[in-house]
Formats: sequence, structure tokens, C-alpha cells
Amino acid sequence: MVARILTGVTVGFDGQLVTVECDMTKGLPAFNIVGLADKSVNEAKERVRAAITNSDLLFPAKRITINLAPANLIKEGSHFDLPIAIAILVASGQLSNNVLKNILLAGELSLNGGLRPIRGVLSLAECARRHGCNTVIVPTENVIQAALLDNLNVVGMTTLTDVVLHLLGEKIIAPAARTVVKNTNIITPSIDDVRGQESAKRALVIAAAGHHNLLFTGSPGAGKTMLARTLPGLLPPLTSDEIFETTKIYSLAGEADDVITTRPFRAPHHTASFVALIGGGNKAKPGEISLAHHGVLFLDEIPEFPRISLEALRQPLEDRIVHIARASGHVTYPSHFMLVATMNPCPCGYYGDDKRECICTQQQILLYQKRLSGPLLDRIDMVVPVARVPRDELFTDKTNREKSRANEWREQIKNARVAQIKRQKRPNSALSNKQLEKFAIVDSQAKNLLSAAAAERLNLSARGYFKVLRVARTVADLNNHDQITTQDIAEALQYRQT
Repeated sequence: MVARILTGVTVGFDGQLVTVECDMTKGLPAFNIVGLADKSVNEAKERVRAAITNSDLLFPAKRITINLAPANLIKEGSHFDLPIAIAILVASGQLSNNVLKNILLAGELSLNGGLRPIRGVLSLAECARRHGCNTVIVPTENVIQAALLDNLNVVGMTTLTDVVLHLLGEKIIAPAARTVVKNTNIITPSIDDVRGQESAKRALVIAAAGHHNLLFTGSPGAGKTMLARTLPGLLPPLTSDEIFETTKIYSLAGEADDVITTRPFRAPHHTASFVALIGGGNKAKPGEISLAHHGVLFLDEIPEFPRISLEALRQPLEDRIVHIARASGHVTYPSHFMLVATMNPCPCGYYGDDKRECICTQQQILLYQKRLSGPLLDRIDMVVPVARVPRDELFTDKTNREKSRANEWREQIKNARVAQIKRQKRPNSALSNKQLEKFAIVDSQAKNLLSAAAAERLNLSARGYFKVLRVARTVADLNNHDQITTQDIAEALQYRQT
């Protein structure tokens, strides 16, 4: 008898169904795994043998062949341990194949028969539901993630013995309740902690409301980094769909066993490799730009990043997905992130500063600023100069400073984002050029101002023109304007690189 057990494998962002087939014949004892299995799957032979024996079950002394179908798909991951063990028990007559109908199994086995958590459980559970399975059996630590899906019974197990007794009906374990997520507060610096910088704060509010890319430029110590780090506290909470997608990515990357309920804020160092930033490697894992999906990718001192890494951001910034092509295959990950970056105006940092003299030559300044290419700058919606805060304002006593406005700005951002979702089902930054014609209606005076500025003063590219329109649409939402007015266009033009 050939036993057939359902499991899956992650292929990029999604999962694909895999059937574990087990055949036993008489002959010298042997244990072989076929079907394009990588090293982690082949090593399952020793884990499965020890786990079955140490669980007081019988490991048959026969010639055992495990086939992972389809055979043309590369299989990787330790989650094949559990389905392989169950397939052996079914083929040897210790379990019935009938009880495993429409059940998907995944889990790593320890030598004593315990179950350890696995990566990508959400992709596997989603794959199970898509192919008509009504139940998944996974390690207990993975239950909270898998239970995000509705219309699917998620059963958490701690040992191989528990799985066997559950399938035999001797110790039934009830499916877990569906995970109900609640957004949690992000502990970050408050925008109220930043003294002065009113124009930069306004830019942050606009960027947060419309999900726009933002670049702060200014002298060292002006507050660029602190301003950027206050952004997560302004962003609206994740929706249920966004929570699911974000958790799915973190599960695939092996960075979290819990549900992600706050917007990601990823701040890789400038020494991060190309693969760490974009994604890839032997197993094509998601990179920082995907881990920042629905959140913020913060690149502090962006000119210090390798040119090849910065240029690779151009396609994800435009398409909001990243395609990773390797010899072993091609995968796609979502990467709809807000790019927030900072830079100094020159290598010494004081070019244009009114307090300290710049010591850089003109050639050094030009070479430094050229580290950000024109095409990359054109994809950044807002460029904001950040000047030093005057000392009298910097050392103002807290009791004499302006009252807190963080809650007021958060409410404005939330209302603006709600209006965008209601009107067009997406943030303003994600509007296509065709959708802008429908949703970004400009009055005649504002249109004349934009056309004159685009053609004469700023010499905007086509992409730059539409970037200004998207920012102006966000400004109009914050100002409660149905149509984009001259005031909205004028404010949006301030943030465009000349």
C-alpha cells in the first residue's frame, strides 16, 4: 500500500501543495527520499527515525521510499518531518489513510518526538484552504499565525504522539479559535519631542497621510533622523488584510512566530548587502524592502549605501513588488513601503550651513550629491530641507513650548487615509496616472499654476508632474478640499527637487 499525505512548500510569497508518498517493500532496510529534496529534507531521515522510535512507535525494518510530488519542484525546509513520519506510520499499518483526508500536516520533529515551529506557516495554511483542505496540523507555536485564516481548522500539536493519538481518535485536540488581532501602540519618539522644524513636521504629516516617499536633507545634528523615527507613531493602524500580509512575510523570513500588529519600521545599516536589502540568496528570502511592506524603510545617510543597492530600489518603488530571479527559480514578494531617507548636503555636512563653514571642494560636493541618481530622486515624492533649530528655541522650557499636537495630527492623518480608501481603495501614492485623472480633479487656476511651474521653473519630468499631483491630492485631503486648489498645488510644489 502507498500512503499519501498532504503538505506544502513555500514558493516565494505563496505556498504550493506537495504530496508525500510512502512505499514499503521487503528487502534490506533502507530509507530513501526522492523528489528534488534539498539537504534539510534529506536530513529528515535521521530525525524521523529517532522521533518514531522515541515515541514508542514502530519504525519498520523494510525498504522505505518517500516521494515528494510534484518531482520537478524543489523541496526545502524542515516542515516535511511530520508528514514523512505520518506517511511511514500509515504505510506500515499503524494509522489509517482515511482519517487524513483533507488534512495538511507540517512540522519539524526533534529526536524525542517533539514538534518545533516552522517558517512560512501562513503560506502553507493559505495553500491548504485554496486546495480544499479543511484542517491543518502544525506545531503549537505556529497556531496563532495559522489561525488568522477563516474557514480553516487549525490544530496545534506539541509531540508526534499527540498527532497519532488525535488521528486515532483516542485524544482529540480541538481546533484553535480564530486569532482576533488588536492593534498595539508603537513605542517610538513622539513628534512633540522634536523642537521647532515646523515645515519638516508638516511634511511628515503629508507623507504619512498619503504614504509618500520622503527625503530629509540638512546639516548634521539638525534633527533629520529623529524626525524620521517619529513617523511610525503618526501612521494609521494596520488593517486586517495588511496584518495578514505583513505577518505572512515575517513568517517566511523566520523573524516572528506571533502576529505582526504594528506597521514595520526597518532601518538597515548602510553596510547591509544587496541581498539583505532587496532579497534573494540561495533560498530567495524576502529582504528589507519586503519586510517593510505596509510600513517604513528608513535609510539613514542614504548616499553611504552602495550604488547597486540604491539603483535596485527603483523598480520596487514604482511597482510596489520585487521580482527576484535566480538560477534555481523566480519568485515575487510584495514591497509597498514608504521610503524615508536622510542625507547631508556634502561630505563634511555643512554646505549651505549659516553657522559653520563647509571645507569640501566643489568637485567633492558634486560627487557626493551624485551618489543619488536622477532616476532615484525622481521617484521620491518629497525633498525637505532641514535647518538647524535656533538655540533659544532649542533650550525653551517645556512649560513654555507649544501644546502637544501629535494627537491632532494623528487624527488628521487617519481621516485623510479613510477618505482615500473610501474614494479610491488605496493611498494617494498608489494611484496610477489614469486614476489621477479621475480622483485628482484640479481647478482651473491650480492647473495653470502647475503647468507653469512644471514647464518653466522646475522643468518636471512626466513622473515628477504626476508625483506633484499625488502629493497635492494628499494636501487637499488634509485641508478637506474635494478639488485640488491653488493652495494645495503651491504647497506640493515646495517639496519638489529643483
